[in-house]
Amino acid sequence: MADKAQSRAMAARLLEAFRAAGALEVTPDILQPAEALLDLYGEDIRARAYVTADPLRGEMMLRPDFTVPVVQEHMANGAEPARYAYAGEVFRRQDHRGPARSNEYFQAGFELFDRTDPEAADAEVFALFEGLLAKLDLTATIGDMGLLRAAVDGLDTLPERKAALARHIWRPRRFQHLLARYSGQIPVPQARADLLAGTRSEAPWIGLRTPEEMETRIAALHADAEAPPIAAADVVALNALAELRCPADRAPDALRALGIGTLEPAIARLERRLEALAARGIDPAALRFDAGHGRSTMEYYDGFVFTFSAADPALPPVCLGGRYDALTRQLGQGREIPAVGAVIRAGLMADLEARK
Repeated sequence: MADKAQSRAMAARLLEAFRAAGALEVTPDILQPAEALLDLYGEDIRARAYVTADPLRGEMMLRPDFTVPVVQEHMANGAEPARYAYAGEVFRRQDHRGPARSNEYFQAGFELFDRTDPEAADAEVFALFEGLLAKLDLTATIGDMGLLRAAVDGLDTLPERKAALARHIWRPRRFQHLLARYSGQIPVPQARADLLAGTRSEAPWIGLRTPEEMETRIAALHADAEAPPIAAADVVALNALAELRCPADRAPDALRALGIGTLEPAIARLERRLEALAARGIDPAALRFDAGHGRSTMEYYDGFVFTFSAADPALPPVCLGGRYDALTRQLGQGREIPAVGAVIRAGLMADLEARK
């Protein structure tokens, strides 16, 4: 495996390529305030990040990625359009991933903020990374997280159910559990059934919620229990969407064949993106399309996503990236700008180059 010196040298080489593409180099601190990351990821991030406490700055994390601090800095002080590049170490707990995944490794990345033509920006970023990785014989896979969100938005069910499903798109097991419950495939938990039936009416009020908050929650549970199940045909179509895989040039027709009407705007964006990729010399037929791509590994991406992966399935992706417009809105306190970017594992790229 590449040592630190080799990884650092590869990261520096990539950084120079990003500068040549017009990017401004940025160097976010290694110690990052934990608050923004916890707000973004929830408490799940604690299982994957190294957390410490500072007597003056409060709870801090060793930098788990670059995108969040870059977005924070841009939303506070950046001009538009903007291109940023960075290179350095990130730190993530990988105990459950096996020896192929390092806890500390070098990333080099490029971020593009531009509201003029999002699909053209997607193609620009993808083509930049495709050119840097072209000699490594990697498999390129693309997807779009907006497809599943659009399908959930079109379900004929309570807004609260759709919000819960949308919130867990990035957690496939939880998403499938909720979908099964909302469609009547699994029963309501017994404790909830007892509560709704009033058999626990003598139970004391405990915890930090007020009685009014609890009554509101119970009313929401009653509304959920009385709502009709999501139609079986809609569940079948949604599952078929999540499992759709094909060459990228065939994806628009395959998506339309699912018969999910609310997908059409996302399909139109996909077609414009494929056209923009073709204009940059990239053959869509050579790309894999996976409608569920990135659901468990790309938590803040909300549109176009892509990876470049080696043939060895034990290795993590050499490169991953995508569009994260919603992240700019969340970190920009209501302001937002279309943004897309990607990162390369510099050490892994050095390893693969050495094998050629």
